[in-house]
Amino acid sequence: MKIVVAPDSFKGSLTAQQAADAIEIGIRRVLPQANIVTVPMADGGEGTVQSLVDATGGYLVTAEVVNPLGKMCRAQYGFLGNTSLNDKSVHDDTTHEENSLGDCTAVIEMAQASGIQFVNELTMNPLTATTYGTGQLIKDALDRGATKIIVGLGGSATNDGGAGMAQALGVHLKDADGNELDFGGAELARLESIDCSQMDERLKYVEIILASDVTNPLTGSRGASAVFGPQKGASDDMIMQLDAALMHYAKIIREQCGRDVENIPGSGAAGGLGAGFLAFTRASIKPGVSVMIEATHLKEKAVGADLCITGEGGIDSQTQYGKTPLGVAQAVKDAAQQCTVIALAGKVGSGAEILYDMGIDAIFGIIPGVSTMSEAIEQASENVSRMAENVVRLVHSSEF
Repeated sequence: MKIVVAPDSFKGSLTAQQAADAIEIGIRRVLPQANIVTVPMADGGEGTVQSLVDATGGYLVTAEVVNPLGKMCRAQYGFLGNTSLNDKSVHDDTTHEENSLGDCTAVIEMAQASGIQFVNELTMNPLTATTYGTGQLIKDALDRGATKIIVGLGGSATNDGGAGMAQALGVHLKDADGNELDFGGAELARLESIDCSQMDERLKYVEIILASDVTNPLTGSRGASAVFGPQKGASDDMIMQLDAALMHYAKIIREQCGRDVENIPGSGAAGGLGAGFLAFTRASIKPGVSVMIEATHLKEKAVGADLCITGEGGIDSQTQYGKTPLGVAQAVKDAAQQCTVIALAGKVGSGAEILYDMGIDAIFGIIPGVSTMSEAIEQASENVSRMAENVVRLVHSSEF
């Protein structure tokens, strides 16, 4: 029997790889000789880098960058393992031209440099928070030979439209007196000119894929400021100020760069970082789980599968909107139409049954009885293994 194991993380308790390992343990209690293919997954948010590195046999690197408050921090990102370049060529001081002969894919979570975890109730301020550090991670990846970069958009503390990211890569954003703008979304109201003449030349040749399950535009009632500003500390007055600044920013980009990014679905992701990438780089936005499926070659690995076990911490009616379990189910069934897809969850919430008509055949909660949150986290690995074992016993006895 061929079984594909492709879970997301169980947030707060298991990484995607740990969840996959726990599922495999449960399966082998019943079918020790089964052909098990493990593919750790994510949806573009937290855990995307680790999942892709684990799924492809890649590795992590660390860089010193600026956090949203303008202070130095250490941020990790990864390189995929399914690349034609060996590790030495990526780490050595070789030129971009030499490395560009191979497929060298870096994967970055913007939150590692510009995330909300760097601020608290006293320090969060979307008027001044910057994505400069995310741009520094892009530059570091280019220095290491990246020819393709996947960027997970999510968990940001910023609302600067990707202006800081662009500045880190050599774009000059100037006011009426020709002075460089300071960090933060509020500064964009003073933007008068954009100078891309000193932008990193390597960006002309590098494909950037933005992984996001957010489809919000840059501005307006569904835009970055109105929808996501409050969780970053924006008051009603701040939201109006930031939205007006982003509208002005989009206008200058349209007039001087010839790109209209204001209303593109996803341009409002990560405080408008999506718009910044679309304005200044060869970037495209895709659903996060679709990026994961493509990067891990999930469909190819699922050909001929009899059973697929996926899952994540919580599954409910919102899972239909770009979450990992449904994306996995649909991808696997594209490759193996008769494959049974089972989803495991720490919590099965309201409306989860809608997923039965969309590709998931059954959903099981992993908690065996009443327990505290700390107990559930501590016992997560064994609970996942136990439920995977029970699922395989049922499927094996009834179908195979």
